[in-house]
Amino acid sequence: MRRLVLVHGLGVSGRYFLPLVRELSDFECVVPDLRRHATLEAQAGVLREVVGSGASVVGNSMGCQVIAEPAVRGLVERAVFVGPTVDRRRRSYVRQAARLAVDAFREPPALVPIVARDYLSTGPVRVARMARSAMNDALEREVPRMACPLLVVRGERDPLCPAYWAEELAGLAQHGRAAVMPGAAHAAHFSHPRELAALVRAFIEEPP
Repeated sequence: MRRLVLVHGLGVSGRYFLPLVRELSDFECVVPDLRRHATLEAQAGVLREVVGSGASVVGNSMGCQVIAEPAVRGLVERAVFVGPTVDRRRRSYVRQAARLAVDAFREPPALVPIVARDYLSTGPVRVARMARSAMNDALEREVPRMACPLLVVRGERDPLCPAYWAEELAGLAQHGRAAVMPGAAHAAHFSHPRELAALVRAFIEEPP
């Protein structure tokens, strides 16, 4: 069975990936919990161990930033970014917090308690450290160094990942392209798991 690693975003656990995991039952889905580590560097170190000698990886939000480091090292076979952060033109805490607030009203109501519970269990101090690490990271500098194929998926209604940002990252990649998920916001894997699973499966299964 093919192995697929799913990397969660800032402060949340992998529980919000469950709808996508169910749709990808033909894969061996591995969902590590990286929340014990408050920096991108530390989370990427754990992810390197999980990926091992190579695997395809799907990340959401800050998880896309975590994926970049092992991808640059050549450990990732194929990468899927779902709603990658942080948009280099809006790299400020105030703007990112405002966009996150807008996104909360665009997601399915069932997602809100999951995220709130995860943020509480992660703790405000650790969440703040993760946010600082993400804000100081320039994903646009890492993507050009990734040799693996990259698919950047943006929810049509995602305020945290504007269209120009998704297209810019896809354009910077050596082998990249972008796709839009109609009707989805930031957490397309939760709101539109079947549609996203179809994109992921087709991307991973296409010939080299």
